[in-house]
Amino acid sequence: MSEKQGHFQRAITLFDAVMIVTGSMIGSGIFIVSSDISRKVGSSGWLLVVWLLTGVITLAGAVSYGELSSMFPKVGGQYVYLREAYNKLVAFLYGWTLFLVIQTGVIAAVAVAFARFTGVLVPQISETNVLFEVQNMPLLGSFRFTMVQLVAIAMLVLLTYINSRGVRAAKFISNVFGSTKLVALALLVLSGVFFGIKQEALSQNFQNVWQAVSFDAAGQGTPLTVAALVTAIGLAMTGSLFSSDAWANIGFAGDEIVRPERNIVLSMALGTGIVTALYLLINLVYLLVLPLHGDPAATDVLGRGIQYATDDRVGTAAAESILGAPGAYVMAVLIMVSTFSANNSILLAGARAFYAMAKDGLFFRGMARLNKAGVPGVALWGQCAWASLLCLSGSYGELLNYVMFSIILFYVITIIGIFVLRRTRPAAPRPYRAWGYPVVPLLYIALASTFCFILLTDPDNSKFAQRGLMLVALGIPVYYLFRNRFKKLEGEEEG
Repeated sequence: MSEKQGHFQRAITLFDAVMIVTGSMIGSGIFIVSSDISRKVGSSGWLLVVWLLTGVITLAGAVSYGELSSMFPKVGGQYVYLREAYNKLVAFLYGWTLFLVIQTGVIAAVAVAFARFTGVLVPQISETNVLFEVQNMPLLGSFRFTMVQLVAIAMLVLLTYINSRGVRAAKFISNVFGSTKLVALALLVLSGVFFGIKQEALSQNFQNVWQAVSFDAAGQGTPLTVAALVTAIGLAMTGSLFSSDAWANIGFAGDEIVRPERNIVLSMALGTGIVTALYLLINLVYLLVLPLHGDPAATDVLGRGIQYATDDRVGTAAAESILGAPGAYVMAVLIMVSTFSANNSILLAGARAFYAMAKDGLFFRGMARLNKAGVPGVALWGQCAWASLLCLSGSYGELLNYVMFSIILFYVITIIGIFVLRRTRPAAPRPYRAWGYPVVPLLYIALASTFCFILLTDPDNSKFAQRGLMLVALGIPVYYLFRNRFKKLEGEEEG
C-alpha cells in the first residue's frame, strides 16, 4: 500500500502562506459580531477598544508562536508543539478537542454562515425551507433538515474534494478567493470613508465615546460599573476573538511550506497585522455610516443602528447605508467569497493535525496515510464528515460560544510551552526567538487567561466553558484507549 502513497510537496510560498493566514481569519464574524459587541459595551470607544485589544492579543500570540514554529516546522503545527513541550497526552487532548469541536466547529459555523448569506441571493435557501423533519426520534428527539444545512454541507464536500486533489489546488483557491476578499474589503472601507458618511452617525457615535452601557434585546440600557465593564469587554471578545482566530493554522502545514522556519512566523505576523488593521478600519466605517444606538423595532438600517442590525448583519446594514438597496446583495456576495475562502484554508490546515496524531499512533490509522496527490485524504474526508454532522445543529451562535474557551485555553498552554522549552532544551536551535520575550508571551498568557476566567465564571457563558473542559477531560480515557489499541496492533504485526 505504501508505494501508492504520495509525499508532502513544498509548494506553499510566503505569499501563499499569508493568503492562508488571512483567508483562515476573515470569515463571516467581522460582518456580524460587532452588533453584539456594541450591545454589550454600549459606546463607540469601547467597541473599538474590544477590537484593538483583540488585535493586541492576536499579534502577541503570533509573534510568540513563531519560536515554536521555527523549532518544529513540521506537519501538525500546534499538536507537535504541545507534544515536544509536554508529552503525547497533552498533545492528544488538544488534537482530540481540535477534531471534536475546535477545528470542525469553526468549519461548521463558517459553512452555516455561508449558506445563510447565500439565502440573500437565493431566498429558497432558508432555515424555514425544511426538506424533511422527524419527530420524537429515540435518543435524538426531533430533527429538522433545512436548505441551509444542505448548502453548508455541500460547500464542505466541494472544498474537501478540491483539497484532496493536492496542495496546489487548495492554495490556488486560497490565493484567488483570499486576494479577492482583501481587495473587496479595502474597497468597502474606501467607499464608506469617501461616499457613505452619515451626519446622524457622526453626531451620535463620537459624543460620549466612553459611556459604557449594556443593552438588552428590547433596547433598554444599564450603565456599567468598572467591574461590570471589564466583564462586558471579556464577554464581547468572544465574538472578536472568534473572528480573529485561525492565525496559527498555517503551522499545521509545516512540511509543505517553502523555508518553513522563516515563512511560518513571517506569514503569521504579516497575516495577523493585515487582518487587525482591516478589522479596525471596518469597524470605523461602521461607526461612520451607522448610528451605534438603535431601536430594535425600527424598519430601516439607520433606525436599527449597529446594535440592532437585522439578524446582527451589521456588515449588510453598512453596505445598504453606503450603496442603498443593492448593498445587501453586494455584501452577501462578499461574505460568500469570504467564508468560502476561510473554510478552504481551515480545511487544509486541520487535516494535517489529524494526520500527525495518526502517525503517532494516537488517532485512526487510516488518517496517517497520504493519497497519490500527497495530501492526507482520509483525514480530510473524516474532518468533512464530522463537520457536516455539526452543521446539522444549524446554530452559528452556539458553535461560536462552544469553541472559544477551548481555543484560547490551548493557545495559553502552548505559549507557556515556550518557557518550558527554554528550560528543558536551552541549546535547541531557534531560528526565530519570540519577540519581546518574556514580556510579550507573558502579556498574551495574562490577557488570554483573563478572558478564559471571565467565560468560566460568567453565569450565562460558564456552561459553554465547563462543557469545553469536560470535552478535554473526556479525551484522557480516549487517549489510553487509542494508545493501547495501537500498541496491541503493532505487536500483532510484529508477531
